[in-house]
Formats: sequence, structure tokens, C-alpha cells
Amino acid sequence: MTPHPKRKHSKGRRDRRRSQDALKAASLVVCSNCGAKRLPHTVCPNCGFYKGREVVQPKKEKKSDE
Repeated sequence: MTPHPKRKHSKGRRDRRRSQDALKAASLVVCSNCGAKRLPHTVCPNCGFYKGREVVQPKKEKKSDE
């Protein structure tokens, strides 16, 4: 048998617990090199630049001949 609460939790206590469950929109910034939206403090996945210099080579998209 599972344990059961001795007293009912109030609506206020329930709602305070649920106040942390809301989803927040991701904060995006504009890449200074290509203008694409990206997460702050990360390398741009579109062009591979970070803080004005190229850090990684962007991946080339493969063309499928199907």
C-alpha cells in the first residue's frame, strides 16, 4: 500500500508548487556575421562564427539524388 497524505494540501500550496512549471521562451540573439538567430554565448550553427571569428566549419548539407 502506498502512503496517503494525512491532510489535504491547500490550493495556494499546490499553486505555489506549480508556479515553476511554466515554459519560458528561449532568449535568442542575432548573429553579427550572418544575421541568423542563435542562442547567446554559443557558436552560430549557420556560419560557425563566435565573437567575430570563425570557430568551426559549418556543416555542408548533402544533396540526395532520390
